[in-house]
Amino acid sequence: MKWLCAWLKGQKDGEPDRRRPQVIAGEETTLWEEPARPKEEEPLGNNNEELDHALALSLAEDAKNPKEQNHDKGENDEELARAIQDSLNINPYRPYNPYNPYAPAQPMPRGNRVCGGCKLEIGRHGHYLSCMGIFWHTQCFRCSSCHQPIRETEFTLLGADPYHKLCYKELHHPKCDVCLQFIPTNRTGMIEYRAHPFWGQKYCPSHEHDRTPRCCSCEKMESRNTKYMSLGDGRSLCMECLDSAIMDTGECQPLYHSIRDYYEGMYMKLDQQIPMLLVERQALNEAMEGESKGSHHMPETRGLCLSEEQTVRSILRRPRIGGNRLLDMRTQPQKLTRICEVTAILVLYGLPRLLTGSILAHELMHGWLRLKGYRSLKAEVEEGICQVMSYLWLESEILPATSRHTQPSTSYASSSSSYYGHGPPPSKKGGISHTEKKLGEFFLHQIANDTSTAYGDGFRAAYAAVNKYGLRQTLSHMRLTGGFPV
Repeated sequence: MKWLCAWLKGQKDGEPDRRRPQVIAGEETTLWEEPARPKEEEPLGNNNEELDHALALSLAEDAKNPKEQNHDKGENDEELARAIQDSLNINPYRPYNPYNPYAPAQPMPRGNRVCGGCKLEIGRHGHYLSCMGIFWHTQCFRCSSCHQPIRETEFTLLGADPYHKLCYKELHHPKCDVCLQFIPTNRTGMIEYRAHPFWGQKYCPSHEHDRTPRCCSCEKMESRNTKYMSLGDGRSLCMECLDSAIMDTGECQPLYHSIRDYYEGMYMKLDQQIPMLLVERQALNEAMEGESKGSHHMPETRGLCLSEEQTVRSILRRPRIGGNRLLDMRTQPQKLTRICEVTAILVLYGLPRLLTGSILAHELMHGWLRLKGYRSLKAEVEEGICQVMSYLWLESEILPATSRHTQPSTSYASSSSSYYGHGPPPSKKGGISHTEKKLGEFFLHQIANDTSTAYGDGFRAAYAAVNKYGLRQTLSHMRLTGGFPV
């Protein structure tokens, strides 16, 4: 009976299982032997026949030894019942290496690799490519840009992504916005280019010296196939700036009066009627040479507040456009007599409306200071406060009224409103295009980032004072001390 129980219970814990797969350790991989499986044709009832045969032999043995049977009957019956129950719980199909998602991955057999493209296994004898520890089927090694197979011996790898050399260059090598070619490398092998601080365009350094035209208004250096308008005095104007360009004195008068109204709305009325003339570049330079005082800046003078008596040739009628040139420019001489501290305001012709207006706002502030008796101001003080007025007028044109009062740059409005009764008047222009608005933002950028002492440092000092103390208090402090409050 004991041998029957032992046969029914099977192996004990710790004993080797002869049906388990054998593990053969190698240098790089581990080989697993397939587990033995019951044959499909073997009926499951064979195990029951063996059990019946074993029980019959056991009963025959007990019949031969009745005494021993009676002595151990209770113990043997209990043991037999337990053995039979255990045998019934045995699963003949022992699971082999069940899947465990948290178990460490088993190494693949030697020679098997996974393709970095399709993620499928590369066979032992399949053709493959290898680079930086990554393997590909030859048909899966494709450019990450054009998705065509890479068959060249030289290619570019960005991380794990392969590229044709030309595709990578198209994606990552900068092109010149002027000549539309790849920007060449310098002597050290580095890509060197110039970038506009506002527009962001990139171009080869050589274009700064090869007479490539640059717009005299927005300063863009556009591509070679872009049309420019030649103003006949060495200046070129791009088509976008030409759309709103002011070409003669009569055309500029409405803008001039609107800026005078802007000053009046800030309780800075100009009591004198100051003449305003639109002039050519040569006439402005000649007038500047005849002016005994005043600072002039970058890269040429665009406006001038005259205090001396002079004869100036102004543009009488808007010239015609012929091809890419202006034709039939008509001017007339005009004698300017001194009836007050200011004889006239001169502005360069051919500039967009917003730039022309910012120049007028600047020069009118010069006139206001002289008419109000501000004497002997340092250049950075006078030019600084004039630039502030130019900046504020531009903001009134391109920003909605609600935005202007929330912008830090216009906080002067709330601080000065206690004296003036309200902030600066809104623009009378019904609305501007997106292109003109972007152009106005560029002019604001130019004023704020000027690097000169008088126009740049002076503006930032005046701007800070107006923001902190208001325009009224800043002007009063300038009259008393000749400088800005700090």
